[in-house]
Amino acid sequence: MDLIEITGVKSSAEKPMPAIMSIAKCKCPRCRQGNMFVDKNPYHLKHTMQMHETCPVCGQAFNLEVGFYYGSGYSSYAISIAVSVFSFVVYALTVGMSINDYRFLYWIIINAILLVALQPIIMRVARSMWLALFVSYDSNWRHNKADVPERTNDTQKNNW
Repeated sequence: MDLIEITGVKSSAEKPMPAIMSIAKCKCPRCRQGNMFVDKNPYHLKHTMQMHETCPVCGQAFNLEVGFYYGSGYSSYAISIAVSVFSFVVYALTVGMSINDYRFLYWIIINAILLVALQPIIMRVARSMWLALFVSYDSNWRHNKADVPERTNDTQKNNW
């Protein structure tokens, strides 16, 4: 019988959240528990990209160096392409696609609206994905100290 079944409490030896899930939920890649963003709702537009300086759970720094998140544009582009391909396939299978009428134009308009509506989420997930490429999961994060960034410039913080 498992400890969880007896006590109803999860043990500390529990499996960590899968990496893809921690990226989608914008959790710290080192501990996979702490939130990267101050406000959980990406549609509070004044605070959409406001991040914690460090992980509130494990202390991992989120701003690794000046201009670090400029590279998240590549992740954002890949996510946008994936959303567009998915919407194209769904639209083509449900409505059909033809260049002889306006159905392709309608898909372009629907896709543009979809991408604009999802932009706050895409921007956050792209940052989470970018950080996860450079910070790996540490199963002993409670005992190991987080790395301190070497190249920072306080006047250039939050430039994105």
